[in-house]
Amino acid sequence: MTWLTLLLLVVVVAAGLLRWRRPAWYWLTFGVTFAILRVLVRYTSVMEGCGLTVPPSRWRLALARTFDRPAPEHRAPRILRLRPTRTGLALRLKLRPGQDAFDFAAASDRLRHSFGMYGVTSRELRSGVVELRMTGYDVLKRVQMPAKVDTRPMRVPVALRADGSVHYRDYRVVPHGLTLGATESGKSVYQRNLVAGLAPQQVALVGIDCKQGVELFPLARRFSALADHPDSALELLEALVSHMADVYQLIRSEQRITADVPDAEIAADIWDLPEDIRPVPIVVLVDEVAELALFTTKEEEKRRDRIITALVRLAQLGRAAGIYLEICGQRFGSELGKGITMLRAQLTGRTAHRVNDETSANMAFGDIAPDAVLAAIQIPAEIRGLAIAGDSTGGWHRIRAPYTSLRQAVNVCNKYAHLTPDLPALAPFRPALGALAPVPAQAPAVETAPAAA
Repeated sequence: MTWLTLLLLVVVVAAGLLRWRRPAWYWLTFGVTFAILRVLVRYTSVMEGCGLTVPPSRWRLALARTFDRPAPEHRAPRILRLRPTRTGLALRLKLRPGQDAFDFAAASDRLRHSFGMYGVTSRELRSGVVELRMTGYDVLKRVQMPAKVDTRPMRVPVALRADGSVHYRDYRVVPHGLTLGATESGKSVYQRNLVAGLAPQQVALVGIDCKQGVELFPLARRFSALADHPDSALELLEALVSHMADVYQLIRSEQRITADVPDAEIAADIWDLPEDIRPVPIVVLVDEVAELALFTTKEEEKRRDRIITALVRLAQLGRAAGIYLEICGQRFGSELGKGITMLRAQLTGRTAHRVNDETSANMAFGDIAPDAVLAAIQIPAEIRGLAIAGDSTGGWHRIRAPYTSLRQAVNVCNKYAHLTPDLPALAPFRPALGALAPVPAQAPAVETAPAAA
């Protein structure tokens, strides 16, 4: 009995240490079993307490009266599947007649407390089926991306969502994006993850960094074109507009619009072209958009208008030509001048890190997801990298990118530097680089004293 008590004490202490120091390990070893038991035991009472049950049907009430039996109880949604995941549980429910998926979304906070989980989110899979994704611990406190992710061309895993799923930046689905964030909010780390994820793919990276190139120029070996001043940025953007026109001429010449060609083979963008003639897609990263919109003289105002016009044209017409925009900035508001709100309307994907004012959050989400505005301005300053991501559907998620140092991003870009395409239209803007220096040998951590003579 003493050995059994000692063993139980060791298990309890080990579980407590894991829960404190390694919550992910605790969940996989102990937490998932306890959580499944809690959900199954409390399920009916929790659904009734949260108002997610329906009264018995008329035929059941009539049957009870006919046979003089007690009235049947309210019915909870039927459990279709309860599946443990790496970070929590996935509970799939079949709704009863009269229930709506919004009822479960509104009761997510009450379900979180009742089931003893860290977080609960609801989504409708199809008509009459809802899935509750529960997280057993704070997955955004120490972000650990899963070992296997669903990578596809132009689709990059950049962050982890609060429900434990991976947040992807898919340029084929959401062509253009806007990323906002104040100083020390984690915007640069998000951008490094994006570049590191795009580096192994067949894509041309074009950068505009008007902070003298301190953010993007260290990654220059993987960039086909770079600009570090508004003057060179204007020339680069106009070269991209000219390249876009050439791509459209190629698509027109290869559309194959004849009576005997199926509709699925008619080319309308670069992805419908044969691979041997398909132009390489281009991702344009603008590090600080406000530097392109500010001016002090009449000449700078003319330059600013040409820059914004080129950006708007690329945002409106660039998708079919394989040109995708990723606009980043600390501040994005209507005070940046005419054309800014027109540019924002074309940026479907929105990501907001901690911002210093509500106006920036409204510019990011006010027109697509008003509920996300309040969440964006409530991000604490001490949690760098935490952000709100939304799109034109109105849905939004809390995400956090794993920390990637500048050295790690540089190493990835150097590793895949051979994949950097050479585009003739952007040749004048190709960064001039020297040969890679050999990596020095690792010096000993502690010097040893010389041997005595």
